[in-house]
Amino acid sequence: MIRTWHISTAPDAARARVDTARLAAAHGVSGMERARLTAALGAELRQCLTRGGTWRLDLRAATDPPEDGLLRAVVTSCDDTDDEGRPPWHMTVACGEGVPAADAEPVADDQETLADALLGADEDTALVLERLGEQEDLVTFHREELEQTNQGVLALHAELDAAGQAQLDLLAAERKARGEAEAARRRLTFLADASAVLTASLNHDEVVRRLESLLVPEYAGSVDVWLFDADDEDRVNAPRPAAAVVAARTGRPQYAADHPGDLPGVDDHPSAAPLPAAPLLCIPLGTRRTPQGVLILTPPAARWDADDVVMLIELTRRAGVAIDNARRFEHNRDIAETLQRALLTDLPTTPGLHLAARYLPATHGLNIGGDWYDAFRQPDGSLITVIGDVTGHGLHAAVMMSQLRTALRAYAVDGGTPGQLLTKLHIFLHHLQPELYATAVIARFHPDDPTLTWAAAGHPPPVLRTPDGQVHTLDAKPGAMLGIPLQQVIQDHTVTLTPGSTLALYTDGLVERRAQGIDPGIERLAAALGTFRSADLDADLDASADSLLHPLLADSERDDDVCLLLCHLHSRAAELAKTPTRLAF
Repeated sequence: MIRTWHISTAPDAARARVDTARLAAAHGVSGMERARLTAALGAELRQCLTRGGTWRLDLRAATDPPEDGLLRAVVTSCDDTDDEGRPPWHMTVACGEGVPAADAEPVADDQETLADALLGADEDTALVLERLGEQEDLVTFHREELEQTNQGVLALHAELDAAGQAQLDLLAAERKARGEAEAARRRLTFLADASAVLTASLNHDEVVRRLESLLVPEYAGSVDVWLFDADDEDRVNAPRPAAAVVAARTGRPQYAADHPGDLPGVDDHPSAAPLPAAPLLCIPLGTRRTPQGVLILTPPAARWDADDVVMLIELTRRAGVAIDNARRFEHNRDIAETLQRALLTDLPTTPGLHLAARYLPATHGLNIGGDWYDAFRQPDGSLITVIGDVTGHGLHAAVMMSQLRTALRAYAVDGGTPGQLLTKLHIFLHHLQPELYATAVIARFHPDDPTLTWAAAGHPPPVLRTPDGQVHTLDAKPGAMLGIPLQQVIQDHTVTLTPGSTLALYTDGLVERRAQGIDPGIERLAAALGTFRSADLDADLDASADSLLHPLLADSERDDDVCLLLCHLHSRAAELAKTPTRLAF
């Protein structure tokens, strides 16, 4: 179908526009497309009328592929007045599917019919405007929904941001808490380890040296320990910082610097006082009684942390206690050693019979114990030698040892054999100290009889070296320990002495080792004694005693006191005596 209109006037254009709208409706073109077609056609026809001349509008409905279902409008010039070389105007719209092609009636020529037709043609425009209104309402609705959705999304993002920030804050707080916990654990570990190091020594100078090595460089740049009663006069009289003097006078830690320290438990030194070149932390070394010094610290590479200062104050308190304990121990040790030396007997000098004694305190603990030795004469001229050991250590054991020594000398005035003397000591100790025990060996040398008489009570057996180098352990049945709740009579034992013989009396500290027991130690002692020559023993018994101790004590530290008494009958004892048939003591 092809329809053609020739247009030279405005009514021609109006009729053509109305006819086009009707034909498009007849071909099932939608209202939106009809309005678009008629509006574009009207605009083009207005331009054509403006340029003048006659114009032709062709409207063609294609029925053959590939343009089947399309309605095409083409405007061309009939007078060839379009000299601008513009191509013909055209526009194509889609027809409705399944709508049979129909022909529309032409518009009448009268004005009233044309106006009515024009009004009818505006129905498509009204429909478009109505659809546009609906679309606008729909757009407004969707815009409101979008705004609400955006607000929700923004709120959700805000909540997510807040949750994320809260999570970051929690992670930061957790990381900080872990760091603080690790730092606290490190400080507590250091405090425990440092306390163990400080209390491991009983020498106060060593405690001071260890304190300096512990703090530098992690907790202090330098360390100065000011002890009020130090032995070094130069250190005592050396000038001290004003903050240290204030700490010593008040007993409170002081911080001296050009800025406040704000440290817990520490007073800021007055700024009016002379300030040191570097910040100082002065902590009193307190004890249970009175302050004994001040610990003066300069800061490490970084400033002191508040928790570090709390730890330093506690460590200083423990160091003060360790120094005080070490000084107490040193004082008691000096007293004990003085008492021990006072209680040990000067051995009598006897022609023909040489004596040598050695006493070595334990290497651990207070250097005093219950070991003792003694040698004295009885009224009949016999020489009594004794070695014993009171259970325990310390001043109490030393006092009991002194009482036993005095009691033995008192009993020996009335005479008596070694067994009788030990029996009396057993009764004496049982009544004097029921919970204290002792062991002892007594050996008697008589000038008129070359016979050795001895008795033992719970003590390691004597060892006898004969002139031929043979060594015998005098292990005849001994009595029980002195002081145990048991009635006993301790028996005497005898052995013949020949010139050149040596008797070794000793305490268990010389031969007993925890991992081996006592028997291997006695065997080592006997073997060592057998290596000596009679000539060496005759010449210098003291040197022989030292040579005997060295290999026996070089293997380990001593947990017990060591006491050794060597009794050597000179090889020429008869020659040394005034009477050839009588041994002179």
